[in-house]
Amino acid sequence: MSRTSPTYLREKRRRRIRGRVTGSEARPRLSVFRSNKRIYAQVIDDVRGHTLAAAGSHEGEVSGLTKAEAAVVVGRLVAERAKAAGVTRVVFDRGGYLYHGRVKALADGAREAGLEF
Repeated sequence: MSRTSPTYLREKRRRRIRGRVTGSEARPRLSVFRSNKRIYAQVIDDVRGHTLAAAGSHEGEVSGLTKAEAAVVVGRLVAERAKAAGVTRVVFDRGGYLYHGRVKALADGAREAGLEF
């Protein structure tokens, strides 16, 4: 992989972000993964190494929506599931992606549903 490929550069940004952002039991990490078709989010306790809540655009509730609309729904879903697991405050991990478009839409959806970050 060349050092100018988008995947290499994103991975480099992701490692730099993960050096600063870690999830604890009190404030787990909301991690985002974006593919060309789908978007996924997980709430992770890095101390124990457990995923507390997860959601993705492959789930039935988001079929027929645009990718940005699906990201908002996924944000709401992961926030509802996190709240059911007793989590209200998280640290946002954008995964090396720019905070723009679908990543921002997911964050806004999670905030709407009551997650604080």
